[in-house]
Amino acid sequence: MKNNLKTLREGRGWTQGALADQLGVSRQTVNALETGRYDPALPLAFRISRLFAQPIEAIFIPPEDPDVPN
Repeated sequence: MKNNLKTLREGRGWTQGALADQLGVSRQTVNALETGRYDPALPLAFRISRLFAQPIEAIFIPPEDPDVPN
């Protein structure tokens, strides 16, 4: 899943480690999220959303689903 996490993090001047500390996860988890190798569980997605004061759907962009009408 694509996301804007890296842009949001860099906009705050935070390292991956600093963000990880605030979220209670490892730096490797933040890296995996930013590169799209890992999709967060819902509780983590909510923590990220609250931290950046953005709705989840503004941070995480689900892949297009051809079966869902626009």
